[in-house]
Amino acid sequence: MDESSQVLRELAELREAVRELTRRLFVLEQERSVASFQKAVAVPPPASPLSSEGVLEPLSASPPSGSPPTASRSATANPRPAQPDLESRIGSQWLNRIGITALLIGISYFLKFAFDNNWIGPAGRVAIGLLLGILVVAWSERFRSHGHKTFSYSLKAVGIGTLYLSLWAAFQLYALLPSGVAFLAMVIVTSATVVMAWTQDAEILAAFALAGGFSTPLLLSTGQNHEFELFAYVALLNLAALFLVIARPWRRLLWMSFSGTLLLYVAWYAEYYHRYEFTLTAAFATLFFVIFAISAMVARNPRGSGSPVVPSLLSLLNAATYFLQMYTMLEQIDKTASAWVAVALAAFYIYLSRMRGERYGDPASAQSLRLLHLALAVGFITIAIPIYLNSHWITMGWFVESAVLLWVAGRLKSELLTVFSIGALVLGVLRLLLFDNFETTHVIFNPRMATYAVAVSVLGLLVWHGRKRGDEAGEQMAALSSVALNALALWALSLEVRDFFGSQMTQANLGYPNNWNMTRDIGITRDFTYSALWMGYGGMLMVIGFLKRSSFVRWQALALMAATICKVFVYDVSSLDKGYRIVSFLVLGALLMGVSFVYQRDWLKLSKAAQGRGPASTS
Repeated sequence: MDESSQVLRELAELREAVRELTRRLFVLEQERSVASFQKAVAVPPPASPLSSEGVLEPLSASPPSGSPPTASRSATANPRPAQPDLESRIGSQWLNRIGITALLIGISYFLKFAFDNNWIGPAGRVAIGLLLGILVVAWSERFRSHGHKTFSYSLKAVGIGTLYLSLWAAFQLYALLPSGVAFLAMVIVTSATVVMAWTQDAEILAAFALAGGFSTPLLLSTGQNHEFELFAYVALLNLAALFLVIARPWRRLLWMSFSGTLLLYVAWYAEYYHRYEFTLTAAFATLFFVIFAISAMVARNPRGSGSPVVPSLLSLLNAATYFLQMYTMLEQIDKTASAWVAVALAAFYIYLSRMRGERYGDPASAQSLRLLHLALAVGFITIAIPIYLNSHWITMGWFVESAVLLWVAGRLKSELLTVFSIGALVLGVLRLLLFDNFETTHVIFNPRMATYAVAVSVLGLLVWHGRKRGDEAGEQMAALSSVALNALALWALSLEVRDFFGSQMTQANLGYPNNWNMTRDIGITRDFTYSALWMGYGGMLMVIGFLKRSSFVRWQALALMAATICKVFVYDVSSLDKGYRIVSFLVLGALLMGVSFVYQRDWLKLSKAAQGRGPASTS
């Protein structure tokens, strides 16, 4: 009896459980029907007419009364692609890349562990690795076909990395393959990756291919010098990258190619380079330089991106790296030869700056590259001058460069060349004033005066160029150049006076070592000559200012006269002898009276001009 009661009780519990499950299933079915209904209302099939019962009415601009608001329907009908937030990027990208790295490390440790414990023979281990890499790459295509491209590329990275590691183990650890066969196998892996990148239009796969390609020489290194084979292979990789960036908007590949080339070149140079290998090494360095110079010009821009930063920065780094390479190698042979390399680079970049820019991409990139090429040309010319020349000829070379650039700037109407011309002029003036030491044996006719004369001539050319422009910037340029010209000319003449009397003092001390009166007389004559020079130069400026009707030149003359007045009244009164003191005051007085007379006669009609400007200008 007890057993029958127990059975009945269990049947009742089972019946209740079935009833509960039935109820839950009914609820789930209802929720599913409601969800399907809402989806059908939100996104109605545009081609099929709806029933007349009004169950699924199409969305319209004026919904029927009593219907729910259509804002949510419109938002559902035209969904906007949501931007991935930080959490999504971490989950889909960062963790993905970390996972790739972890898998490759894990495979490496597994292979090492298997090697150490002799689980499988060497040939079997390598075969398993190769088979596993191929299967993973093939398996990744299944995910790509279903729209999971990111995960598919991640699997390809794992598979490609496994293939490279297996081939490395076959060559380096077990010597199962000769170097040529292992190299050919890695080239096949790299080529297959490039083909996949091309057919799938995947820049990331092209990056995998370049990474594997540049890793191949490191993985198969035997410690021997194979310069021609190494750099010929690197050149082929760079040409492949050049083809890719021309055909596809994958400009970022240039950075990988440039970095890989530089890494392999520096590693080889530090270990194997000798002077007798200069010709071959310089030839390959020049080939790499030309490839990257062309790549920066012809690389296609990514869609919606016209930034000239990538090609411009690559061009700058490429030029600097190549010149440093050549300079380092030529320093052991002939230091001045690198000056000719700089001149050749200047000519090359002048040619590039004059090329038509159909392949430059957008106009912004084209203009930026042209200006950069022009700047590099000027820079290399400026560098070549101090490398090839010595002493004051460096300064002279910069002045000549400034004049040439200014002439070209006037012909081409180029603001950039004008700036470069002023820069070369400033370099020359600074070196002339601060660094150049001249030993003069003749007055006026000596190298120092010739150098100052060239500087003054270039400043005069800059004055003419600024006035010819006719704008405000040109007038300011002419004014500053005019002041610098007069200051430099007066300083040069003062140096001649100093050295002339300095040599006389030296001779006096040698001939009459105790004759202090003679030394004092020479010093007094020198100080008087300074005053006479300044007064004469000021008078000349005043005459020029009157003849050219230039108030700016006249103001310079007045400033110099003011300095001369201070010297005569403060210094000459106490230091000069009576004769020189009298002559100084007479000459200064006559000069000032003459200038005052010209102003009083108002030959330039300055008073009428002041009256014409209004009552506020008169006094």
